[in-house]
Amino acid sequence: MLSESALAELVALRRDLHAHPELAFQETRTADIVARELTRCGLSVYRGLAKTGVVGILQGKTSGRMIALRADMDALPLQEQNGFAHRSVHAGRMHACGHDGHTAMLLGAARHLAARPDFSGSVAFVFQPAEEAEGGAAVMLSDGLFRKFPIEAVYGLHNWPGLPAGSMAIHHGPVMASTCRLEIRVHGQGGHAALPQQGVDAIVTASHLVAALQTVCARNLSPLDSAVVSITQFHAGSAWNVLPDEVLLRGTLRSFEEKVQDQAEAAITRLCAGIAASFGARIEAGFTRLYPPTRNTENEAEICRRAAQTALGKENVFTSLPPSMAAEDFSYLLREKPGCYVWLGNGPATDPDAPERPRCVLHDPYYDFNDAILPAGIRYWVELALHQEAKSAEGKRHRPR
Repeated sequence: MLSESALAELVALRRDLHAHPELAFQETRTADIVARELTRCGLSVYRGLAKTGVVGILQGKTSGRMIALRADMDALPLQEQNGFAHRSVHAGRMHACGHDGHTAMLLGAARHLAARPDFSGSVAFVFQPAEEAEGGAAVMLSDGLFRKFPIEAVYGLHNWPGLPAGSMAIHHGPVMASTCRLEIRVHGQGGHAALPQQGVDAIVTASHLVAALQTVCARNLSPLDSAVVSITQFHAGSAWNVLPDEVLLRGTLRSFEEKVQDQAEAAITRLCAGIAASFGARIEAGFTRLYPPTRNTENEAEICRRAAQTALGKENVFTSLPPSMAAEDFSYLLREKPGCYVWLGNGPATDPDAPERPRCVLHDPYYDFNDAILPAGIRYWVELALHQEAKSAEGKRHRPR
């Protein structure tokens, strides 16, 4: 599918993107490159959704449904530790999640399909900004992604370290969790550290609360439900001999079902009230729901399975892997349209021949996208577009007369 020269060009493009990472809603250079490449392919190009988003539209050989293939473009606020030539040239910014590779793969698929549009319907190539915690997908929706383009199904892809390079995992149902930002303030009564009886120790109160929160999932939810509560910040005090009057706790709450989220929030609220009463403190708990759970629809997951088996081989497609408690803003698109989000194997997270080398995992300062999987991702995208022809024909056969 890719000549050696075409692959070398895509690798160079991917590494150029890696060397010039841009944060959420600031992906102007990346968007310029994407728009230039899509224009060269002859696609109709639209810009401005979610500030830096780019959409390219390609019409197939016959009329039919429009599907969207999505790649994310933004980088992370992270200092890269790699020493290779294409490391980030910007301090404190890094492509540590492979969005540079996602962008390159989707551009490669656009090139191939534009040269050989042997599919029915049309494809919207969606290059989205701000996936990393900023919800760029939701902004693209509010800016009219589905109003401007008659998209009927949406598809996403993410590289996955730890899966064999070029293999694929497809979930028929939940694939990524929702995420909720948790913030708890414990109000005590400060005083001298040598005279604790004169105050209400907010640190002791908060410490008991942190331990008690570990029972939210274990004793308040069904063992058949999946959720996690993690406290990741504990802020208190500024002097060695003073009991602070306030402690700030922050963390995350994640699940795959809205009802489970509701149950967990209620359990946290009860624990806060009970522990506050026990210690004579006052506790305020706040919940900020961010990304919803990412749930694939059955029919579209099956289309992806067939496309992946054609592109990668049946032995390289996994359908029984557990979902992840990580979150993904592709979930906003799946709330509006049917679709499927898959994992493409990026190869081992560690080098078995040199275990002392840094790990290559997502959001790690030593991460790098595996250029060897670019052809696999492109083949998958192309086969997915081709498989829509069967879907369109099926819809026509079953259309009421």
